[in-house]
Amino acid sequence: MTDPIEPDESDAPVAHPRSIRSFVVRAGRMGTGQMRALEQLGPRFVLPYLAETLEPAEVFGRTAPVVLEIGFGMGDATARIAEALPDTDFLGVEVHTPGVGALLKHIDERQLGNIRIVQHDAVEVLEHMIAPGSLAGVHIFFPDPWHKKKHNKRRLIQAPFVSRLVTRLAPDGYLHCATDWQPYAEQMLEVLSAEPGLVNTAEGYAEKPAYRPLTKFENRGLRLGHGVWDLVFKRR
Repeated sequence: MTDPIEPDESDAPVAHPRSIRSFVVRAGRMGTGQMRALEQLGPRFVLPYLAETLEPAEVFGRTAPVVLEIGFGMGDATARIAEALPDTDFLGVEVHTPGVGALLKHIDERQLGNIRIVQHDAVEVLEHMIAPGSLAGVHIFFPDPWHKKKHNKRRLIQAPFVSRLVTRLAPDGYLHCATDWQPYAEQMLEVLSAEPGLVNTAEGYAEKPAYRPLTKFENRGLRLGHGVWDLVFKRR
């Protein structure tokens, strides 16, 4: 979950031979606490990216519903949701190292055992590490909206990605997206509504589910009169 940042013209997407990346790897400052968390907790909670199917029961040491979160930003909401739902396991995917370090700090402070992290491109993680029909849910909160029209093609929520994602959801598994950028919300609603494997749980946009906490960024936007749109769809 990250603050939307309008990329500079000089920002270049990470090179990829097959597809357009939906993110730019930007340098970020690492606090001493984040660096310590990476060093001390990374070996336990950060999983290496491997082009092979992940076995959640082995990774988490139990059998429980698994929710995938794509782009958890600094991890505050992820940690709060995991703490509130101890019987669910959460796999967070994030490319930015400061965010990984921040979530590890939250894990330590809250003594959470139901989170694991993969620091890699979510598209490749979904394709190679997540078994078909294995996810109880997917969270995609405040993905980069790529405001400029010429950059819209980099938005994560596109029909091909959603179609692939649906195959990883268990029957009745859910997809929960949230954004504070109305044009992106409209695109999300259009793309998700057109996916034959999904059904909307609401008439249009959904009420914010109780499990999703308000972030500091979101609270600031709401005080400024900015809207926030939640979309919750289920696999047919």
